[in-house]
Amino acid sequence: MGNYLVISSDCHAGPPPEQYRGYMDPQYRERYDEFLVGLADMGQVAGAAQAKFREKFLAKTGDGGIRACWDPKLRDKELDNDGVAAEVVFPDADVLGIGGISSSPFGTGLGASGKDDAELAFAGARAHNRWLADLCASSPGRRAGIATVPIIHDVATAVEEIRRAHESGVRGGVMIPSQWAPQVSYNDTMYDPVWAACEELGMAVAVHSGGSPRDITPGSGTLPIFATEAWFFAARPLWVMIWGGVFERFPNLKLAVTENAAWWLPDILSSMDDLWTGVHGTLKFGSVFREALPEKPSFYFHRNCFLGTQMSANEIARRHEIGVDNVIWGNDFPHPEGTWPHTREWIRIRYHDVPEEEARKILGLNALRCYHFDAATLHAVADRIGPTADEIHNQPPPPNPDEQ
Repeated sequence: MGNYLVISSDCHAGPPPEQYRGYMDPQYRERYDEFLVGLADMGQVAGAAQAKFREKFLAKTGDGGIRACWDPKLRDKELDNDGVAAEVVFPDADVLGIGGISSSPFGTGLGASGKDDAELAFAGARAHNRWLADLCASSPGRRAGIATVPIIHDVATAVEEIRRAHESGVRGGVMIPSQWAPQVSYNDTMYDPVWAACEELGMAVAVHSGGSPRDITPGSGTLPIFATEAWFFAARPLWVMIWGGVFERFPNLKLAVTENAAWWLPDILSSMDDLWTGVHGTLKFGSVFREALPEKPSFYFHRNCFLGTQMSANEIARRHEIGVDNVIWGNDFPHPEGTWPHTREWIRIRYHDVPEEEARKILGLNALRCYHFDAATLHAVADRIGPTADEIHNQPPPPNPDEQ
């Protein structure tokens, strides 16, 4: 079958923050200058442990992970070194807040919410999407750009931006905010024009972890609390859209919940199916769950939805419960919590004992279905830089890179 076709369904890119200014609509540039001042102040905040990790991480990676956030030639080199044939590109490339790389302008990236200023949210999104189009144009066969579009603020403007981004070459998908409050939630049919446009254009709808209500009082345990519950907020659009009938109305629409693990899916989906089938605890509700959908919720998940994750050892063991056909692997480049720059080693560790047919789906073939890459183009790249089946399944797994 040739080398493994490895597609990272979770990568991040963005330029030094001042470079966004040239992509910004002129009337918003002064406001963006003010935003940059606040961004610089935030970049100075770091604890001793984080500073120590920064030093160690940079010593290991050099500046490759930083400059590759915007330098396409260096980026392709890092992908090649990792054995990754193609990437799905999200915003917010900041590596540990080390400076020089910004989030999507005006904070309209992973942490976007319904509380954002609507006008600035669209201005920031357009600027990032314009920059992203240039990055994707440098290697269009290997990059599927994810347009950031704050659909919660204005559906008509959102559809206009989706079509403009697609025309410019940003064709992988559309990232929607995981936090919609106080705006309308995604079960409402007001968003149908958005879903229709994405289905028509073959662009997946993507949700990425990183957003939260920010309602935990700063103090003891703040970060651990966020890390414990962050999965819920990125996962929530999945069941909101399923129960809201989105995939019944748009059967060819794809949803990718990204960098949000997968351990939570089996029990959530089983409980949703129980509600639909009917159990003792639902008798008092009559047929309300059956009236919401003509098929079980799991039907729509397995047909329409994907989970972007590196797959922990626990998730590898539960892969059949999760759905081998619904997992799309990602290396989270250039974030240090991902597998870069040791992706080849981590793949050998995690997938050594996974049957080859299943491993090939998770590591790349499923992403072909979600993001519509050209298979022939990528197989040619994989034949040049991809890992072999012998490396992954026959050679002894290497030591844990974290322990080196």
